[in-house]
Amino acid sequence: MKKKSSEKKRHVVAWVNKAEWDQVLEYLYSKDSGLQRYALQRISAWRGRYANSSPVAVDCTADLVRCQVLDRSGQLDGNDLVLLYGAALVRFINLITERQQGRIARPLRRLAGNLNIPGWVVDLRHDFTHRKLPTLKWCRKGCKVVLDWLQQEYWSRQLEGEPNEDWESQSDVEDEEIDLKRQDDELIARQKEMEAYKNARELLISFEKEQFQTFDGLPEDKGKSSWPAPFADMSWLLGEIKQFALESSDLLIDVLLEDGFLVPTVEQLETLGCDTSDNACATEPRLRQTFLRFWLPLLKMLNSPSFIHLILEKLFAELKLLAKEQNNHRAFYLAAWISEVILCNSNRFEYHFETKVQRKARMKDRIFVNRIQLRWQQLLSACLDAPCISTPHLLQLILDDMEHPLPLETRQRLLQLCSIYTQTEHSEFDTSPQQKHQPLYTLESLHEKLQHSRSHSHLWRSTADSERSESSQEYKCADAQAEKAKLLRGSPWQVCVDKVLWKNYPLGKVPGQSDDPSCLMVETYSTMTVFDQPVDLESNTTHNVPGASAPVRTADGLLWNHSDVTKLKSGLQLF
Repeated sequence: MKKKSSEKKRHVVAWVNKAEWDQVLEYLYSKDSGLQRYALQRISAWRGRYANSSPVAVDCTADLVRCQVLDRSGQLDGNDLVLLYGAALVRFINLITERQQGRIARPLRRLAGNLNIPGWVVDLRHDFTHRKLPTLKWCRKGCKVVLDWLQQEYWSRQLEGEPNEDWESQSDVEDEEIDLKRQDDELIARQKEMEAYKNARELLISFEKEQFQTFDGLPEDKGKSSWPAPFADMSWLLGEIKQFALESSDLLIDVLLEDGFLVPTVEQLETLGCDTSDNACATEPRLRQTFLRFWLPLLKMLNSPSFIHLILEKLFAELKLLAKEQNNHRAFYLAAWISEVILCNSNRFEYHFETKVQRKARMKDRIFVNRIQLRWQQLLSACLDAPCISTPHLLQLILDDMEHPLPLETRQRLLQLCSIYTQTEHSEFDTSPQQKHQPLYTLESLHEKLQHSRSHSHLWRSTADSERSESSQEYKCADAQAEKAKLLRGSPWQVCVDKVLWKNYPLGKVPGQSDDPSCLMVETYSTMTVFDQPVDLESNTTHNVPGASAPVRTADGLLWNHSDVTKLKSGLQLF
């Protein structure tokens, strides 16, 4: 029974008077480390007077302030400070929430929420005790938030004359009653779920017993591949299963996917006369015809778009769980059921040329007849999330049956990547022998191969065009050079084939030429006298250089002398 409020106010304290209390409170929340040390010394004296009954809030405040003082002193490194802050914060959460725990243990986050303590502070305490240590930044932030909380929830209330050391929530009793009621509800719900699970198993086991009895009663000469129509008892049982599916289809599918039902045991396969080896067709799994017809009455009765969507989702989820386990038998039958469901929805091209008898026989072994609008994007993602040896086959079925198919190049790349990841081979799109016998490489090799093929084709086109243009230019240049060489044949001058930027040289000057005109003289030359030159005497006067006289030359000396050159220069006209 709780004490009255008047009795709670009558208690012995360790401080001398209210002035000492005010001084310690002011010094604790001061920014001066010296004043904080003085306040910590006074609290140490209070602890000596209190013995083992020191207030929890006072102890927690002193521990957190001591962390701040040591942090500002610079005497400790970061790791030591993290451990120091961690001990103080863990002690604070444990001590503050300890009195909130009743007869039934409750989570610390909820208890801290009742006291208005931020949830991330509780997570910080959880990291200190169970996970990687937080950073020093978060430790300092948590210490500051907790000190502010202590000042508001304890120290300020003490100044107002309302001590509240235990922080007991006034609704603790109500919370305990709510927790008990919730636990009772959870227990009842769990019991109902267990009862429903038990009923589902009993119904499916009864179905299997009826089917096995029907199978044993079939004559041998007919072959045990043709199943008769369900009897009256079987019809009643199917009605019970359908009613159960309307109430809890999730639970029924979970039971169906357990071993011994849609995933048969070896004994069940031997009883039905089916082959028990799964490795022969693991890459393209298909159900044995006898085993498929064993479950067809039940699956046809449960057939609906919602059931088909749900069972496909559950099948891929179970197949994903087997990615880390080596259970080839279970994975084979899960993938085989996925394949059967998708094939029932398929409108493949080869079906268009079948006869009526073939179509009737095919429809007889289908779970559903009418096409269903499946959730193709979800199926594609679920298939890629559950990689196994059958994934390329299932992925091929999904890509072929999509309402809005992906581009052919995208499908080819996706299938090839899937084959690389699962270490299998696919031959749907591979037509050339080189592609069929191509080994499997890594993703980097595939990317390099693609880049190489693109660059090779681009280089081939650009090389062909450039070769054609360059060949025509080379022919033209060769003809021009040959013509020039023919004209200069027998002359000391030759055609220059070097690549020279003639724009850098003035007109009339060649590379390497000096200002002296003698550099243009050839190495070997011969002289000719005036008498040796052919002269037309009759037209001598008409061919004189304008502005210059034509003196009669003597027979002695060179062809030109210095005075002749001077006369020529004086008589030149520029235009």
